[in-house]
Amino acid sequence: MHDLKNICFKAQNLIKEVGDYIQEESQKLSSESVIVKGKNNFVTYIDQNAENKLVEGLNKLLPEAGFITEEETEDQEGYYQWIIDPLDGTTNFIHQIPFYAISIALTQNDKLVLGIVYEINRKECFYAWEGSPAFLNDAPICISSCPSLSEALIATGFPYEYFEKLDAYIRTLNRVIKNSRGVRRLGSAALDLAYVACGRFDGFFEYNLSPWDVAGGAFIVQQAGGIVTDFSNGNNFVFGREIIAGNNAVNKELVDMLQENFTTPNPS
Repeated sequence: MHDLKNICFKAQNLIKEVGDYIQEESQKLSSESVIVKGKNNFVTYIDQNAENKLVEGLNKLLPEAGFITEEETEDQEGYYQWIIDPLDGTTNFIHQIPFYAISIALTQNDKLVLGIVYEINRKECFYAWEGSPAFLNDAPICISSCPSLSEALIATGFPYEYFEKLDAYIRTLNRVIKNSRGVRRLGSAALDLAYVACGRFDGFFEYNLSPWDVAGGAFIVQQAGGIVTDFSNGNNFVFGREIIAGNNAVNKELVDMLQENFTTPNPS
């Protein structure tokens, strides 16, 4: 049995080093550095190099672990498995909008046991391991005690593909806007989840997300006392491409809205 606390702190040192690299290289970024992976889906050499550095360092830290990586530097199965996003919020990064992060998670036999989300610009490190509280840098954090959606500030993200669900999403967004204190779309799901964990946001929902977007942040939310589900109120939020996070009251209201809108046929 590995010492997850020790692994977590050693992984943080690595992530902060990679974060420094990303910041240094950000000054050199040009339009020629941007590779288009798909419609509105971009990557830079910085993402790729950062992922290489993370894979190399984490492999030394836990040699028997496999990887699930966004840029497919190394993908392999294992009893332990790292889930890595070297730069969540690449579009923000390309446009010099200072809201992006490194996100990693560790699974043990497919169960999340560790998560780290490092906001590079403010040098804020959100983290937790199995059995621990959630932390922001050295301070314990917890989700908000917001009693209802009507008093909540909600985060979301806009889909850039799979628009067949867009009408259902817009119907849900319409209701959330009208029945909450506000909605924010900041462009990094990993950080949205970290902000839920520390109470800055009261809830978050989005669809068409990949495991590396959500795994680290979702685990931190859970360790901070939050509820994380898919739109059907189930547990398939890492690989199911849809996620809701918040405290029990806010999560329940969001689940009800999303279930109603995503199971109702589009109006003809």
